[in-house]
Amino acid sequence: MGLINATVWDTADAAEDLAYALGRGEVMRMAFKLVRDSIIFTDRRILMIDVQGLTGSKKRFVTIPYRAITTFTLESAGHFDLDTEVTLTVSGSPPIAFNVSRGADVPGLVTLLTEYLAPGK
Repeated sequence: MGLINATVWDTADAAEDLAYALGRGEVMRMAFKLVRDSIIFTDRRILMIDVQGLTGSKKRFVTIPYRAITTFTLESAGHFDLDTEVTLTVSGSPPIAFNVSRGADVPGLVTLLTEYLAPGK
């Protein structure tokens, strides 16, 4: 996934649509839609779903455990900027970058990443 604009996806709707992809007791914390693709932040991992092909019947699921993320950055031009660029650096992989649209809980995303990237998680 390249640098794509992500919109907020209600976690209740996302959890209902993706119940088959969640582990027992796994809790969805944040969800974003990127055209046909999605990025889901749970209490255990980041789940990226890449919908492929014209019909969308082929899907690629990528799980990134929080312990594999070495750094994250959030960059915004300011309070009135329409979006915030998020970059996750994953050990042994190219960085993952996407824009989250206005209305996203950016402070909540920072808190979530800080919480789950803490040593011992």
